[in-house]
Parts: sequence; C-alpha cells; structure tokens
Amino acid sequence: MNGKIVVAVLALFLIYSAVSEGLSLARMGNELRCQCISTHSTFIHPRNIQDVKLIQSGPHCQDVEIIATLKNGREVCLDPTAPWVKIIIKAILQKAQDKDETKR
Repeated sequence: MNGKIVVAVLALFLIYSAVSEGLSLARMGNELRCQCISTHSTFIHPRNIQDVKLIQSGPHCQDVEIIATLKNGREVCLDPTAPWVKIIIKAILQKAQDKDETKR
C-alpha cells in the first residue's frame, strides 16, 4: 500500500515537473524570436502614433525592431533604415535624454 502511494506521489511530481518545464519553454520560445515579420517604410504622421517601442538586437533577434502602436490600436513594425523613422527615433531619444537631464 505504501509503495503505491509513493509511486503515485512520484508520478504526480514528474507530471507537474514536465508541465511546468513545458510552459517555461513555451514562454521562452515567444521571447527568443523576432517580433517583426515585415516592416512598414511609408510615412506615418506622428499624430497617428500613440507609442513606439525600440527593441535592440540581441540573442532573440539580429535586427533592431521598432514597433509603433497607432492611435487606432494597430501595431506596425517600422523600417529602422527609413529616413523618417530615423528622425522620429532620434527625436524620441533626445526627448528621453532631456527628460533624464532635468531629473538630475
């Protein structure tokens, strides 16, 4: 009887371990890949952009990714080599740097 309980507890532990490891790998798989399949290079007026995320290249993706959230809620991957995108990113970084300097 005790042997069956030990086997049942071990089986439950192994199942729990396998499931939790699988969930960890699934989450990691989502993070370790590029988020942008294609990029948008035609001009989008800054008034239509609500937020911009700049994701540096790294082990997850060899490309710098710029993801703009538009005011209508749509997310668009921007081409980091497009001149208008470079200007917007430069302005955003300058604004952040100025904000950082005023805090000091």
